[in-house]
Amino acid sequence: MDYILGSWIHSNLPSGEALDITSLSAYLNPLTDAPNFLIELIQRRPTSMVLILDLPPRRELVLHPDYLKAFYEDTQLDRHRQFFEKLPEVQPYFSSSLYVRCALSPTAIIVLINGENSEHMEEIVRDHVSPVAKEVLGVWLELCACGERQVGETDRAYLEKRGQMTKRKTLEVDLGSSFPRLFGQEIADRVLGVLREVFNV
Repeated sequence: MDYILGSWIHSNLPSGEALDITSLSAYLNPLTDAPNFLIELIQRRPTSMVLILDLPPRRELVLHPDYLKAFYEDTQLDRHRQFFEKLPEVQPYFSSSLYVRCALSPTAIIVLINGENSEHMEEIVRDHVSPVAKEVLGVWLELCACGERQVGETDRAYLEKRGQMTKRKTLEVDLGSSFPRLFGQEIADRVLGVLREVFNV
């Protein structure tokens, strides 16, 4: 394990809506090439939520079909995405960031959930989101965080370089574009500065 980053962001948008973002990311070190873990809940209204749940790959899947098979096919992670697609309250969600979309795996759950009211949303989270998130986390803990997948020196250098690039792009493209709009430039610069120190980028 390299580090775990958890955050909760609350901001009032110009439209008057409140924006709440809860995020948990777990990053593995270059001693393994196993995927990282990501879950993010984005809520603007009590009856609407965007869910992002994934094991982001640390290899190029087209070049490493064995990696695709080991972490995404054999684990049957895609059945969770298919499950959410069948729920009447769920529709696909497409991030406006091309970087975010290309950084996720083909089995990533990226959906917009709409409930009839706040109680209905709580039911959806309890009965559907929570069990699936726990199961995906369980796969990650067993196969990735506690797995015995080791890499050589050359691959370690590649994984370290790729990891640094991912962290830098996350700060520049994702957080760097949204934080100033949410909190103003001064606060955004302070927060991003601390994150750059943590990420060492």
